[in-house]
Amino acid sequence: MDVYRSEDLPRGCAHFEAAIDLPAIPEEAFALLCTVEKWPAWLPLVRSAERQREGTLALGDEVLLRLGEPRDEEQLFEVRRLVTNYCLTLVGAYSTRRRIDFRLERQSNRARLRVAWLYPTYHGAMGSAVDRLLRGRAVAGMLERATMQFRGLLEANLVA
Repeated sequence: MDVYRSEDLPRGCAHFEAAIDLPAIPEEAFALLCTVEKWPAWLPLVRSAERQREGTLALGDEVLLRLGEPRDEEQLFEVRRLVTNYCLTLVGAYSTRRRIDFRLERQSNRARLRVAWLYPTYHGAMGSAVDRLLRGRAVAGMLERATMQFRGLLEANLVA
């Protein structure tokens, strides 16, 4: 099951997903997922992450992310959807077509993490095709690595 159905996607967006089985229950995985400051350790697309408010992550909170290259500007994201131990969705504060979606599915005594990454593409269908051709494989590979690194970080936290 995909995080997004094709008819639910905003027009003019590139969309990539990755998933992995985790050796923990959703509660343990969700606690790590909500530790935004650790995202650069496991999410290669994020260079730095900073919450704008102290305390527990909540709906409406703002997160400042530096994505991609070190010279890229920081982008502000808002926590748009938060269901404890199930999903966390961040949407760009200035572009609702920028979206990061994390979902945890319970599977008896473990969980499955699904990550979806959406970002805008420009210049119509041709621009989307060129973006997928030039950057698609790299973004898909980074998401696959991110899920594996999340699993490794989660395993290390469980052992500690």
